[in-house]
Amino acid sequence: MRWVTYDAGAGPRTGILDGEEIFGLAPGVTLLSLLEGDAGTLGEAGDAARRKPEEVRATADVRLLSPLPRPPSIRDGLCFLDHLRGCYRALGRNEDLDSAWSQVPAFYFSNAAAVVGPYDDVPVAPGSRMFDLELEVGMVLGRGGRDLDPRDAESHIVGFTLFNDWTARDHQVRDLALGIGMGKSKDSAITLGPALVTVDELEPYRRDGRLALELSASVNGEEITHGSLDRTDWSLGELIAFVSRGVDLHPGDVIGSGTVPGGCLLEHVDTPDMADFDRWLKPGDVVSLAGRGLGETRQVVRPGVDVLPLSSGC
Repeated sequence: MRWVTYDAGAGPRTGILDGEEIFGLAPGVTLLSLLEGDAGTLGEAGDAARRKPEEVRATADVRLLSPLPRPPSIRDGLCFLDHLRGCYRALGRNEDLDSAWSQVPAFYFSNAAAVVGPYDDVPVAPGSRMFDLELEVGMVLGRGGRDLDPRDAESHIVGFTLFNDWTARDHQVRDLALGIGMGKSKDSAITLGPALVTVDELEPYRRDGRLALELSASVNGEEITHGSLDRTDWSLGELIAFVSRGVDLHPGDVIGSGTVPGGCLLEHVDTPDMADFDRWLKPGDVVSLAGRGLGETRQVVRPGVDVLPLSSGC
C-alpha cells in the first residue's frame, strides 16, 4: 500500500494512493494513529478505504503533505561510508576513516518539527550561504521495541519513504567545531514523501536479503548521483538495533538511511575553499529525489529569512 497525507482544502486527511487517485479515510484518522493501533490496523484500514472510501480525490486536486507530518522522532543514520569518504575527499582530507566508524552505525537526532511535504517550497536556512540537499531513504517503524536483535530489527519497519536531509554546510562547520552534535546545520527542513510505501509493496526489489532500491537526486534537471539502497555498509537492521539499545522505539519513528554516495553537493566541491563553490543551492533551484518504488519529490528553494544577530554579531 502507498499511504499519503493530503489536503483538499479542509485540512489534512489520510488515504491510500492508487495511480492518480486517493481513497480517503474519515476525517481525524491519521497515519500515525493507525500505526499506533493494534497489529493489522493499517492493512485493515487500507482494505476498507479501497472497498468503501470516505472520499476519492485526484492527486491533481490536492496538496500532498508528508505522509507523517509530525513523527514521534527522527534519527538520521550514516550507513553509506563512501558518502563520508566523498565529503572528506572534496574537502582535501585524508579519506581513511577512524575505526569508530566500523564499530557502530552512526546516527544523530533530527528535528521532527521541521518536516515538510514532497512538493513544498524549502527556504534556505537562515544566514546560510552553503545550503545543500541529501538523498536518503526514511524507514518508518510500525512496531516499537527496545534492545532489538540486529537479525530481526528490520521486521519492525512498516514502510519506506524518500528523505531529504537539507543541510546548511557553513553552519555545520560551526556545529562540528562546537563538538556537541548537529545543531542549526540540520534544523531547517526535512522532506518526507511523497508516500509511505509499505514493505510488502517493495519485496520485488529485494536482492540477497536487501532492498535494492535505485535512488537518484537532481538539481535543475541535472542528475548529481545515482545509487542503490542495498549498497550500505551497515544493514538497516543493524542501524535500527543500535538505535534501540537501552531506549524504547515507537510506531511512527523515522530513521534515515544516511546519504547515498554523491547525493549531496558537498561531495562535488571542486574549489580549495568550499565557500567559493558556486553550486550551493540558491533561490529558484529545483531539487528532486527519486526512488524506484518510492516515487519522486520536487521542491523549489526559496529565500530564507534574515538573521537577527546575537550580541556577538552572529
